[in-house]
Amino acid sequence: MPKIIGGSLHEHREQTRLRLFGALSRLMGERGFDAITLADIAQAAGVGRTAVYNHFADKESMLVGFILHETEQYVAALEAELAGVDDPTAQLRAYVRAQCELKRDYHLAPGPDLRSVLSRGTQQRVREHVVLVESLLRRILAAGIESGEFPEQDLGTTVSLVNACLSSRGLPDDPEARERAVESTVLFVLRAVGAGERAEVAAAEPVPA
Repeated sequence: MPKIIGGSLHEHREQTRLRLFGALSRLMGERGFDAITLADIAQAAGVGRTAVYNHFADKESMLVGFILHETEQYVAALEAELAGVDDPTAQLRAYVRAQCELKRDYHLAPGPDLRSVLSRGTQQRVREHVVLVESLLRRILAAGIESGEFPEQDLGTTVSLVNACLSSRGLPDDPEARERAVESTVLFVLRAVGAGERAEVAAAEPVPA
């Protein structure tokens, strides 16, 4: 009988899932999604290959689970950070900074772009992680428009343009250059949504340690 990880069957299942996600992330960074197998993931996670099928039907479903898990953790952390901030401009600053710092492992892994190796149905499910983040940005922008800090605008268009800008943004490794690039991106987005003079003031404020 397989050894139970944790104090209960539920905890065992969750810990096994996290092991599999960790192994998948590491292997994607080394070889790319298309070059790994479920057997590779199971071995790297230290679990039996048959145990994998208790959680995921195939490699693609594991990838979807991993991406949604990572996104939910990220959104929860960002939600907690924004909970004590009432000003929409300050919230948008925090959102942009978080997006700049987010590592986009799904797109930077070696090998072909994920869109070329995933089925259309799986691509649609992977997009769910984008929707979770987009809904947060939409809420911030709507609050800014309602308060009068941002001018009236089409939310769907603005959300798409802002996230397109952030998803294609590369940052330098040097800490000082990186910080300048992040602040430039913050100011650009604030101006783009019409934050106006408040964007200039916000950009000049010290960044919290």
